[in-house]
Formats: sequence, C-alpha cells, structure tokens
Amino acid sequence: MTDPEAATGHRSGTGRAPVPAPRSRAADDPLLTLLGLGADEDAVYHLLVDRADSEPADLAGRLDPAQIQLALNALVERGLASVHREQPDGRPRYRAASPLLALGPLLEARRTALHRAEFLVTDLAERHRMTQVRGSGAPVEVLSGATAIRRRLIAMQQRARREVCALVPLLTHPAAISAVDNFDVAERDSMARGVLQRSVVVREYLEQGGGDAALLRQLVSRGQQIAVVDEVPIKMVMVDRQVALLPLDPERDETEPTALVVHRSGLLTALVALFERCFAEGTLMRAFDDGGPAGDGAGRAGQGDGIDALDRRILTLLRVGLTDAAIARQVGVGHRTVQRRLSALMRRTGATTRFQLGWHTARTDWLD
Repeated sequence: MTDPEAATGHRSGTGRAPVPAPRSRAADDPLLTLLGLGADEDAVYHLLVDRADSEPADLAGRLDPAQIQLALNALVERGLASVHREQPDGRPRYRAASPLLALGPLLEARRTALHRAEFLVTDLAERHRMTQVRGSGAPVEVLSGATAIRRRLIAMQQRARREVCALVPLLTHPAAISAVDNFDVAERDSMARGVLQRSVVVREYLEQGGGDAALLRQLVSRGQQIAVVDEVPIKMVMVDRQVALLPLDPERDETEPTALVVHRSGLLTALVALFERCFAEGTLMRAFDDGGPAGDGAGRAGQGDGIDALDRRILTLLRVGLTDAAIARQVGVGHRTVQRRLSALMRRTGATTRFQLGWHTARTDWLD
C-alpha cells in the first residue's frame, strides 16, 4: 500500500495530516507591503491564511526559522495573528486574524494618506501653474475638460485665505463638481479656517426645494452669506479677489466644458464689480430653526410677544420672494397651512397686504 505521506514527500512531525501547499500568487508580489507590512510578514501572513493553527516549523519554506519567528512575532504585535498553546507546556500555534478586520483599518489609513497626497499634488500643480502664468505675464488661462476644471476649483478654495465669492445660476446640465461634493471636499474646510464665504444664487434653487435648497440652508446656518436674486448672469468662483474661474462658453459646457482662469488684471477688476453688484441687489437669506415640520395647530402666532419657529421660517422664505407653494415645500407643511399661518400673522399685525406684513416684520425682531 502506498504511504500517502511518502507520496507527498512530507511527513508531519505533529502527527496530523499534512496541509496542502498554498496556491502561488501571480508573480508572488508582496502586495501587503503597500499597507506597511514587511516582505517576510507578507509571506508568512499568506501562509497562515491557508494553514490554520500552524507551528513555525509548518511554515518552513524560502524563509529560515529565525525569519519566520520574527515575522510571526511582528504579526502578533500588529494584531494580524494570534498565538495559543493546546497544552500549557505545548508548542505555540499561530492563527491568522480575519483579513477584513485586521487589514481593513490599514487599508483605510493608506487610502486616507493617498487622498491627502492627491490634494498635495493638486496644490503643487496649481502653484507651479500660477508661477508659470506670472512668469509669462498672461492674465487668462484656458482649462479644458471637467477633470481639469474640478481640480483647479478645489485647489483655489483650498488656498483661499480671506474670501471665496460665487455666482450660482440654475444649471441645466451637470457641473464639473456638484454643490454637495464641493462642500464636502473644499468648502467645509475653508469655512472651518475662517474664510468668508459669499454667494449669489437664483431664487429657483429655493423654489425647487430638494437637496440644493437644504444645502443652502445649512450653509447659511454655518455663517455663509447667501444673497437671493432673480437672475445670475454667469457662473463664477472668485478667491481672495486674486483669481476667478468661469466658463468660457456656458452653451458648450454640456459636451466640452472649457473654463477661463482670470488672474489679476482689468478683467478681474470688472468681475469683482459684477459680483458686488449682484450681491448688493440680492436679498440675504437668514438662518432659522430647521427642525421637523410643525403641526397646523402647534405654536400659534398669537402666543407671547414673538412668533414660533414655523412662522419664522415662513417669513424668512417669504422675505426672499418665494411663493406660498415653494415655502410649503421648504418647511414641509401643506400649501393651505402656509396660507393660514400668513393670514393669522396679518390679522395679528393689522396688515391688509403682504407688503404691510413685510413692513411690520422689518420693524420687529421676529427675523433677527
């Protein structure tokens, strides 16, 4: 009868059946070194994944016993392996920890580091480009493609020191970066650094409701100054009055986005004046309590000297010119509820028109 151990060319000194050799990896690349493991640790961890409860001798191969033991000690210290003994005086056995649980945090940390490195490269590229522009004396650059525009926009905001100004029309096609992504990637950080944020947006953003309107309310509550107007002539972002980014041809953005980067020049001075004029002509949004929808009978306007949160929200949105239907969508109540609330406020103040109600609101501290 053929000895199965002799056929494999291996006889276990532990009395257990031999463990099949692990499958070789393509090119045997030590990929886990990308997560901070040494090459020996990488090799031994792969062996442990395929050979549970192994003694150091079971892992013998291209590494000598001393290298294997050092790698095992390092894996245990990192939490990538555990060691136990079947008997108090027995030989130590090693078991690989779950790759998802053990390597997941290392992968996330490396992903975060790469993300930071990506922004560093973007910032260095922006600084290099600006140096080249200053050296050439050209006041205007041309950027082609959504990726290049997105990177420049993010880099500009990350380098802002005093102020970021924006003109925001109602877009009919996808932008290089959405408002929500821009807030997460760049705007939140610049606001945390104390950079003043001023924006001019069209009223339709608020009338449509949805995520963009909710984001505007969040930005106002965080201190951003947002003026609401009927129309914005062009989309633009300007940083520290030193550089501005705007589309070369808004009609072509849907198929072939191209942007202009305007540096200090007479053209930039004109863009500064354009923004200030639009901002001055708009109506500033005010922060208000953004709690859940209130019932129609909750907190009637006649209670006390002030008004409740729902009435304050309604008047705040009425102030920037929203219709009753748009206000209802924003605050999460019915159209008729908004009308009844406004009628109650008009009776309380003795106003016979919405204009008179607005005049009374301006004389009180209801929206202050």
